[in-house]
Amino acid sequence: MEVKCIIFDCDGVLVDTEKIGNEILLSMAAEHGFEMKIEDAYSNFNGRNLKECFLHVEDSIGKKLPDTFESEYRERSFEAFKTQVKPMDGVVAFIDKLKIPYCVASSGPVDKIRLNLEVAGLLEKFEGKIFSSYQIKSWKPEPGIFLHAAKEMGFDIKDCIVVEDSKAGVMAGISGGFKVYGFANGHNNEELEKGGAILFKSYEELSILLQLE
Repeated sequence: MEVKCIIFDCDGVLVDTEKIGNEILLSMAAEHGFEMKIEDAYSNFNGRNLKECFLHVEDSIGKKLPDTFESEYRERSFEAFKTQVKPMDGVVAFIDKLKIPYCVASSGPVDKIRLNLEVAGLLEKFEGKIFSSYQIKSWKPEPGIFLHAAKEMGFDIKDCIVVEDSKAGVMAGISGGFKVYGFANGHNNEELEKGGAILFKSYEELSILLQLE
């Protein structure tokens, strides 16, 4: 397969935000009786929209979270992201040597994607090619956001690959007909591989897999 376009997920693929977001969510949820290890949060929450994450918490504690929970979470996480977000190791060098088009397709709101990319120093590289589930009202594990990104970028599914780090993202890519590369971080290896992703552990390794070297 000749890769003509790369569709990147954002959190955990381009920017290192997953630990920050999960720690804030677990801390806030703990105030309402919810308990979960950070390692389990990667499996249960990564790649899913916030409402699904909150429902998981509510199902576990057997009651509704306060109406202000989402707005408070967004406020606290946005403040943390403004100072703590960094690019994933090796991603800048990887993007800089790409000779094919690429974009980002995320379940998060556009303003969150833009904030994270900006703080990580990546926004300039993705201007005009940022796609959000909120724009089309379809969230992973549905394939809609990846199908939308491929169409907007002007490529057939068979010519694109998806780079993901979550179970929901891999499910979305595979069900959409894409070849999916899974960024293995030690927490997600087994579930990404089970989902049908080709694993890689660094952007240097991905370069070799895609024969970009």
